[in-house]
Amino acid sequence: MRLLRGLRVLHSLGIWFWLALPLLGLSFWVSSGLMSDRILSRPYGTVAQLEADTQLEVNLAVTILVIKAEIYKKQGFTKVEVKTTKSALTKLEFQFPVTEFNQVESTIAQELGLSLADIRKLVRYQVVY
Repeated sequence: MRLLRGLRVLHSLGIWFWLALPLLGLSFWVSSGLMSDRILSRPYGTVAQLEADTQLEVNLAVTILVIKAEIYKKQGFTKVEVKTTKSALTKLEFQFPVTEFNQVESTIAQELGLSLADIRKLVRYQVVY
């Protein structure tokens, strides 16, 4: 009984309702696709230009434990390893194109922003021939 009543309600809506429903869905699908394509392909202006050629300078407050300098005389460079404490940054590594002790100390002092006296207290040398 209920089935017959449901069929009568569907039949009373008419064929035009059932034909219009897929056309309505198709029109929504096509229009939303065109609208999203237009929005996503629209160019956006940048507020500021990106600069990729600049170097970033970071100043960190760290406590230095020891500075280990390995001087490679034949190759003509010094590899420096700085160990720190109480920081997220526990080790720094540098490579300098100098092999003399005074030059190494002044270069490390300049790089770390410390005095020569502080560097001389912390640095340990190893000469590799």
